[in-house]
Amino acid sequence: MVFERGVQSIPLSSELWLHYIQFYIKELKNVEGTRKLYERAITAAGTDFRSDKLWDNYINWEKMTDLQRVTGLYDRLFRIPTQLYSHHYDNFKKHVLNHHPKQILDLDEFIRLRLEVVSETDPSSLPPSDDAPPGEEAPPGIEPGDDKEGGSLPGDVEEINKVRDKILKEREVAFKQNEEEVSKRWTFEEGIKRPYFHVKPLERSQLKNWREYLDFEIQNGMHERVVVLFERSMIATALYEDFWLKYARYLEDHFMDLKKAAEDTEKTVQLDEQCLQAVRSVYKRACTVHLPKKPYVHLAWAAFEERQGRHNDAWKILSNLEEVLPGMVMVAMRRISLERRIGNREKTEILFQEYIEKASDLNVRAFYVIKYARYMFKVLGDEIRARKILMDALEKDPRNEKLYVSLLDMEYQKHPINLDSALEIFSKAIESADLTTHMKIKMSQRRLEFLEDFGSSIVQLKECYEDHQKLIKDLQAADKKRKAPEAGANGDDTSTTTTTTNTSAVSSSTATTAAQVAVPPPEKKMKTNGAIQQPTPPMHQGMQPQVDYSGYWAQYQNQGMYNYGGWGGYGQYYNS
Repeated sequence: MVFERGVQSIPLSSELWLHYIQFYIKELKNVEGTRKLYERAITAAGTDFRSDKLWDNYINWEKMTDLQRVTGLYDRLFRIPTQLYSHHYDNFKKHVLNHHPKQILDLDEFIRLRLEVVSETDPSSLPPSDDAPPGEEAPPGIEPGDDKEGGSLPGDVEEINKVRDKILKEREVAFKQNEEEVSKRWTFEEGIKRPYFHVKPLERSQLKNWREYLDFEIQNGMHERVVVLFERSMIATALYEDFWLKYARYLEDHFMDLKKAAEDTEKTVQLDEQCLQAVRSVYKRACTVHLPKKPYVHLAWAAFEERQGRHNDAWKILSNLEEVLPGMVMVAMRRISLERRIGNREKTEILFQEYIEKASDLNVRAFYVIKYARYMFKVLGDEIRARKILMDALEKDPRNEKLYVSLLDMEYQKHPINLDSALEIFSKAIESADLTTHMKIKMSQRRLEFLEDFGSSIVQLKECYEDHQKLIKDLQAADKKRKAPEAGANGDDTSTTTTTTNTSAVSSSTATTAAQVAVPPPEKKMKTNGAIQQPTPPMHQGMQPQVDYSGYWAQYQNQGMYNYGGWGGYGQYYNS
């Protein structure tokens, strides 16, 4: 049926529900069926702030069938913050004043209120229990003095008015409380300028208003209202990934809280499948209808299914996402991690190998290689294969410094450390013709620190230090060659003079530093770690080579100056 499909797809549309109900009334004319349909509409959309038209329609229809049900509807409505809350209370007053109290109240409430009025007016006038004539019993709700036609004797008009006043007074308490709730939400509602869907992006103020409104309702509202508000927000913000994630997380957290509360009270709550289906429905709508190319909501959905033990569903979600967004590293790594977590080692290795072969970018390829080697070394404990994976990658990409760093990282994690193996890697990097001088200097600096921490030969340390100084000289020579043509092209005598002056200053600085290192002044105080406080030479441009290994301490002391940029900062590829 078309209407059924419509209200299932758009449950918050009061207009759609009303069209459906009018069609049902016209075609079927079934009172109970109509009432059930109204109740479905109220359950789906009745807690919406702008659902007043639906409530008015339901109340007006019930006025033709059952006045007591009308009162019950108003009682429910007074507990729901809506835009026309005051209008509903005015209509309720008319409803009370235009009908006899016993027509609009159930029997128990009518008797209770009437007894309260009588006791307040004249306690001695309370009717005895045998007030009815002998052999007769008053019908339920009919008190002595009531007219048989349902009216009242002239002396009872005042009593009826007092009953009406009590009815209104009791409902006024709920109305005032509801008015406070409306005032708390009014600013948020006024801030909603576009409640409908549009492909045009929402303004930041609109997004901020929706987020703050949702946070407020989660903190202060009941679950049904929170869900309705989320559904409202999803209409306007359907293209914003963070709103779908917020909705799904709220549902999952809410149901987990219910489950935990049930376990604490040792009660059995049949929530699991129904609640999980609600969370799954949110993810499905987001990923298949509105955001088929947004990765984060798909990854969250796959993680949700994996938490429920549905690994096949998680695998399908990630596979479909990879077809839509091929080459995305975060999706590939999530697929690999899924297979690793379920213990499928063979599939994990196959995926690593496939992604390494398919990678067109060398940096991305190196990322997969390093992850694969780390998996082999740390998870499977296969050091030989891990080392081979990295060495094979270096043959294809000899300029990638991160591969050398990963090899060294493996060496650092060994116990005990294999000094020869680590130095072999350092030498391979420093002697490589493919690495730049800058990279070689950084690797040489790491080698010095490694030998300082783990080396057993001071002679070896001094030799490596001398090699380090040669690299610095090579870098300076290259910089001079690069700057010489520029100075000649400018034809500026001032530049030549400046260059000569700088060179003299460099030579003077070098000689001074060497003298300081060779013969430290006797009055110089030693640091607690035994290092002499020396001027820290710069690392690249203008770096001065030291004439003695002891000058290395000046560099080693201020290790923060060597800005290596991290030992493998691959976070960028997760967002590629």
